Amino acid sequence: MGDIRRRGAVALGITSLVAPLALAAGTAPAHAASCTTKAGPHQKKVEKFLGRPADGKQSGADCKAIRAFQTKHGITPAIGYAGPVTWGVMDLMQKQKAVGKNPNKAGRCPVNKGRIACVNLTLQISWIQDGKKLKYGPVPVRTGRDGYETRTGSKKIYWRTIDHVSTIYDVPMPYSQFFDGGQAFHSAAVSMWNPPGSRGCVNMTKADAKKYWSLLKNGDDVYVYGRKPGT
Repeated sequence: MGDIRRRGAVALGITSLVAPLALAAGTAPAHAASCTTKAGPHQKKVEKFLGRPADGKQSGADCKAIRAFQTKHGITPAIGYAGPVTWGVMDLMQKQKAVGKNPNKAGRCPVNKGRIACVNLTLQISWIQDGKKLKYGPVPVRTGRDGYETRTGSKKIYWRTIDHVSTIYDVPMPYSQFFDGGQAFHSAAVSMWNPPGSRGCVNMTKADAKKYWSLLKNGDDVYVYGRKPGT
């Protein structure tokens, strides 16, 4: 995030680029970088998620598949032990997939405002609606970690900058669309399932951030609700 210049004024925000997930802390055994032979607390579920034989026993192939998943999503230590954080990411992915194309089924995001960008912190998803019509999404997002939570409630996009760079964290924030005191939609060069989360912003893939950029404008509504796991 950084200094936000709007009509000559400068405001400092608190966002980041560092999803989905600050889950209950669960660390793997203190092994070296070699593959662990220890089964995790959700071993059968993890095996099933990865398309492995769900016998609840850690095999060399299980470890290799788990470690590849951890490496892809920045889950550390990536030693093939599926602890609570690893399973939490997998479980969240399954819940996001189950939403399908009806992300506002519970009616939590107000759709009587015309064009609106909705953010469900609990499921770490976002989408754009126009009245009852789903315009884009839902897509996975990476919101604020514990202590840097993305603030909930009704907001509006008030400033857009396509090549923003954080002057606080010195990181690029492409396709930034600010909606609440420095918190913004923007693309991030990490997995959307990379724990523990951002420092307040709603991180997106580059493709999704570009689409949001093309669909939204200053003055459009944003509604954030729910609670990110682990916050």
